[in-house]
Amino acid sequence: MLRNDVQNRRVLSFFARCLPALLLALSLAAGPFAAVPVSAAPSSSPGASSQIDAVLVLDVSNSMKTSDKSNIAGEAMKMFIDMLSAKGDKVGVVAYTDEVQREKALLTINSASDKQDLKAFIDGLDKGAYTDIAVGVDEAVKVLQNGSDPAHEPMIVLLADGNNDLNEASGRTQSESDKMLGTAVETAKKNGYPIYTIGLNADGKLNKASLAKLSDQTGGKAFATDTADDLPDILSEIFADHLKLKVVPVQSITANGSYQEVTVNVPNASVLEANISIMSREPVTAKLTDPSGASVAIPSSNVLLSKSSTYSLLKLLSPKEGDWKLQIKGVPKDKIDINLIFNYDLELKMDVPASKTYKKGDKIGISARLYTGGAQVQEAELYKNMKATLLATDLDSGKTAELPLDNSSGEFKGSFEVKDSHNYELKIRAEERSFYRESNAVQINAGGSAAQAPAGAGSEAQDKGTPWTLILVIAGALLVLAAAFVIWMLWKKASRGFVGQLVIEVIDGNTGEKTYPQYKKLTGFRGKFNLHQLLQLAPELKESEKLVFTPGSNDRLQLRGGEGISVEKSGRAVDATRGLELKSGDRVSVPLSSVDKTIMLEYLV
Repeated sequence: MLRNDVQNRRVLSFFARCLPALLLALSLAAGPFAAVPVSAAPSSSPGASSQIDAVLVLDVSNSMKTSDKSNIAGEAMKMFIDMLSAKGDKVGVVAYTDEVQREKALLTINSASDKQDLKAFIDGLDKGAYTDIAVGVDEAVKVLQNGSDPAHEPMIVLLADGNNDLNEASGRTQSESDKMLGTAVETAKKNGYPIYTIGLNADGKLNKASLAKLSDQTGGKAFATDTADDLPDILSEIFADHLKLKVVPVQSITANGSYQEVTVNVPNASVLEANISIMSREPVTAKLTDPSGASVAIPSSNVLLSKSSTYSLLKLLSPKEGDWKLQIKGVPKDKIDINLIFNYDLELKMDVPASKTYKKGDKIGISARLYTGGAQVQEAELYKNMKATLLATDLDSGKTAELPLDNSSGEFKGSFEVKDSHNYELKIRAEERSFYRESNAVQINAGGSAAQAPAGAGSEAQDKGTPWTLILVIAGALLVLAAAFVIWMLWKKASRGFVGQLVIEVIDGNTGEKTYPQYKKLTGFRGKFNLHQLLQLAPELKESEKLVFTPGSNDRLQLRGGEGISVEKSGRAVDATRGLELKSGDRVSVPLSSVDKTIMLEYLV
């Protein structure tokens, strides 16, 4: 509160110092806003490349014998390698304790044998006595700096329990470790290396907060598991997040000893690969039929098969568009989970409007197209199956308007009307059920200063004026100033920023299954947002839009529920209609009445 008071006094002081200039401005004739040419923002297009440069980082200290009794880390690394493209991706491995135990520089994958060599390297890793997570992260960053392809999407995947165990005899201190880690994280942020963490928690000693912080700081995501059963979901989510894809739900089955059929729909001809992961505690056999009804051998030239003790992975190369039939036979009563994720080589490019000046009321033509391998996609049906939206952010107010675009003519088209004399950032998001793309951002400047009055005009008017006129002008200026201050304070309140993040888990009331924790950073919101926005606007969870969040003082979060939605804290229902303040570490649950699901929320700063 003290900080806000000081800031308000500074604003008042600023207005007082500016009063003479404001009075002079009021006595001048107002002219049209001068606009500046449109320029492209210096940000790259997300998801521009389907190729990955990944460094897998594994804690191989003795503590992992208890936090990872089933060698989930090794299985995760091997499954990650199997999910990579058949050719073109690069992957390296760093195994660390309190020093780098073994390392494999980035290797370009050109064949199945390259993947097998990497998996054999992982199987040969040994354990060591101590742990220093900074050593592993620092080395992974260096591996990417020394060997990453600028045209690829770099990333780091860290598998650890998040705990340090330093060797006192070495003289190494926690402060030194923290300093090294901080430097490595800053370098990762600067170079665009997101760190995805998979926390291993077989012994219940997972340092969840430290791993979540690493991911949050670098733009990655954090996950936790104590069973290999979770790997397909976790790794699919990592791939989807990194390459702007969506995990396509496929029906899970309970084996009955006979072949059971599931449908795998390949949505369009632009799919490079379809990864089908099959997780079962018992061995399974599979058959595959293409959209024409012809049987396809597993494996074959266009269907790759990878297997381990915990999973099977089918990779369909350049699959035909349409419904593929997958038949699976397993041991009776064994639960078989199936995940599907497609890989695309697609980039969305927005045309930069012609360089000209803009002012309030102008309409700007908007268009964008999809490209693959540098060539424009000519498949009109692909555009028609996608929903495209223009995201127009008012940089002065922080508000973003979402405007639908036409997709009927082999491109995305629309227009944007300049509503106010403000600065804007324009970006297009196009999506379908298996992937999304965002275009380059374009900045529009339609602001400026009032035109200058002709020389001498002010003095001439002043000579003709009377004292009463001057008093009225000053009074009017003060009223305008007061109104402007009130408006500014209201705008400031409406556009206040957030800090921290919300950890979200969804529990299915029918099965008791819980989704993996999703860490949603709040710093991108201004003024307020609702829970439904954080849940990626899932239609079945629309009821959650009744729960609204606003920023509180002292890094708190204010929660307010609308009529018909309930909130529980510490197992008791609370009256959220009056507002509820959350501090770091507070947890609440939100049972939904429209579906048998409960949303668990934890606020972290």
